[in-house]
Amino acid sequence: MRIVNRNRLGVLLGVASAIALLPLQGCFRTTRSVMQTHAPTTVLSSSLNDLVKQTTDRYSAITSLTASINIAVSTGGGKEGKVVDYSAFPGYLLLRKPGDLRVLLFTPVGHVQAVDMVTDGTIFTLHIPYKKRAITGSNLMAEPSKNPLENIRPAVFFDSLLIRSALPDEFVSLTSDDRIYQPDATKKFVVDEPEYDIGIFRQVTGSPELKTQRVIHIGRATLLPYQQDSYDDKGRLVTVASYGAYQQFGDQLFPSVITIDRPVDQLRLKLTITKLTVNTKLEDDQFELKLPQGTAVEKLP
Repeated sequence: MRIVNRNRLGVLLGVASAIALLPLQGCFRTTRSVMQTHAPTTVLSSSLNDLVKQTTDRYSAITSLTASINIAVSTGGGKEGKVVDYSAFPGYLLLRKPGDLRVLLFTPVGHVQAVDMVTDGTIFTLHIPYKKRAITGSNLMAEPSKNPLENIRPAVFFDSLLIRSALPDEFVSLTSDDRIYQPDATKKFVVDEPEYDIGIFRQVTGSPELKTQRVIHIGRATLLPYQQDSYDDKGRLVTVASYGAYQQFGDQLFPSVITIDRPVDQLRLKLTITKLTVNTKLEDDQFELKLPQGTAVEKLP
């Protein structure tokens, strides 16, 4: 049996009591202010089947669109230690399913044609008039360019503008989370909004492995998508499209601000829609790009 000296026991009890009281002493703690979180006024619920159906219905409801746009470009980030912001370019965007897309941009000053890009869903052509240069190649990029702007293929625009639902050979899952965001820079509070995340996966041939294709984030205050994450075959996050400022354009509710982040390329495109018309008939010649004589054409793999 172990015998403890009473004096020593008293000292130990005194120390223990002092330690227990430490948190109660003001000089041993600090208090700091943080933004208070507010819950949204309404929180909606839905099942996975209903969310997939809503996504499918939104995608199917639009067969074509014509938009007046402004596109602002930023390059760089943590890897380079700097970010370069470029002035917004006004222009137009035409989209027709299944794969036709045209983006025509003008200089902020003088309204001179700066870029004209067109694709039929397979091959794209990018014309830069002031350089008398054009780039053409496959919509599927074989080898990334050192110039991040050349890695923006038309599919990035197409897939970011219209969120496609899962294909018949893809698998889906539903998880729940919360997102915290500041609704307005002038507000002194943040919103803590529950969300649904729809994961879309494809099975590797001959393997039980599932590869993530996309994740669609849906805010439960509106049941509208606010973000879509897209992954490549290596499992890398390659495109993050964020959706904000939904507006009613005719009979369609559509985001008026779409931000496209390319983490690998350290590139950001902010697309602001000022006018939008959906489901009007677009002619074939509206997706034809005729290059002027003397244009140097570079073919990409």
